[in-house]
Amino acid sequence: MSVLALSRLQFGVTAAFHFIFVPLTLGLSLLVAWMETRYVRTGDELYLRMARFWGRLFLINFALGVVTGITLEFQFGMNWAAYSRYVGDIFGVPLAIEATAAFFLESVFIGLWAFGWGKVSKKVHLLAIWLVAIASTLSAFWILMANGWMQRPVGFVLRNGRAELSDLGAFLTNSAGWVTFAHTTLSGYVLGALFVMGVSAHHLLRRSQVPFFRTSFRMAAVFGLVSAVLVAAVGDQNGVMVAERQPAKLAALESFWESRSNAPFTIFLWPDPKNEKNAFEFLSIPSGLSLMAFHRAGAEVKGLREFQPGERPPVLPVFLGFRIMVGLGIVFIILTFLGWRKGRRGRLESSPAYLKILLYGIPLPYIAVQAGWLVTEVGRQPWIVYGVMKTSEGLSGSLQPGQVIASLVGFTIIYGLLAAVDIYLLARYSRANPEEIQLGAGQEPRKAEA
Repeated sequence: MSVLALSRLQFGVTAAFHFIFVPLTLGLSLLVAWMETRYVRTGDELYLRMARFWGRLFLINFALGVVTGITLEFQFGMNWAAYSRYVGDIFGVPLAIEATAAFFLESVFIGLWAFGWGKVSKKVHLLAIWLVAIASTLSAFWILMANGWMQRPVGFVLRNGRAELSDLGAFLTNSAGWVTFAHTTLSGYVLGALFVMGVSAHHLLRRSQVPFFRTSFRMAAVFGLVSAVLVAAVGDQNGVMVAERQPAKLAALESFWESRSNAPFTIFLWPDPKNEKNAFEFLSIPSGLSLMAFHRAGAEVKGLREFQPGERPPVLPVFLGFRIMVGLGIVFIILTFLGWRKGRRGRLESSPAYLKILLYGIPLPYIAVQAGWLVTEVGRQPWIVYGVMKTSEGLSGSLQPGQVIASLVGFTIIYGLLAAVDIYLLARYSRANPEEIQLGAGQEPRKAEA
């Protein structure tokens, strides 16, 4: 393999491992904050126990996720030095704010929350977890605004072979960044909700601590349903933006080869990139693709043949990733709706088949978010900064294949071990009885007001 292919593979592997942890951090932080809010407002000890139990799982995931994020930044200097020099002035602002403000805020208050049980008042303790949740979201915001600039570069000038920030306002109002931020964070909320629902389903199937896990399930189902519907709405806006600004990506998403107005949406097909066509097509909706992409039945959709082969994204992985993401998104809306409905009617414990689907389906939202990032990043190829800088132009000049292979193997082993540890600890503590393992057990928050 070439140095370019190896470097892309290495960054893809490390980013994918890191993103195992990020969405659960986003989702669980808000759910735990909501649970503790219910405790402070009602005084019901059930919500206190819930915040402690789910908070333990949140902390495990957070601690391991921090470690996996560090090496991503190292690679900018190791493998992508030319890219780093080119965009350093652009990325310096959001990444500095993320590190010195959002991550600092998150780290400080997660310590206060984890070790402050019984040492600060209930309201101060509640404020700490809300600040952690807000800081986690802010951290994601700054990183995703930087990614949004790669998708739609705005507010910059080229000077001395470098992109330099000239309009901070344009950067901060970049629609690509905001849509990416909304879609990613909401996906994290869905994952967090389905994780809580899946773990709760395990205990409900065993008839273990039924009031505790029934309440956890119902809260997560409401949170997940709202988030899943919003993901679909934001995804629709993202599709319109891609159609207007990245037409080659849109064509790859749908394996659409020939430009035409009133473009149909084909439900079943299989790409054949080698022959620039589809191996088969079955069940098409007239004007469906034009409607989805531009919200106009007569809109023209550009086909992949409009672009030179070297200007096209890899069709098969982008096509499959998109279908997996959208298909699972529909499944999540159905599952969370059924959970909300069954929980409201008191039918959770009498629905073992449904509970088993949720339990064994815990990996599904992880697959969905990984597929979504594959679509976003691979679909942008061959550009590292869309329309401005090719991925091949961002490589470090002195890299050798052996160096990248060695670091790729090393990162894969280390990250694989961290992922295994995360799965083991989450499985172990999620199966435990809430009465046996709770964060801050035996230490009641002080009753004095803040």
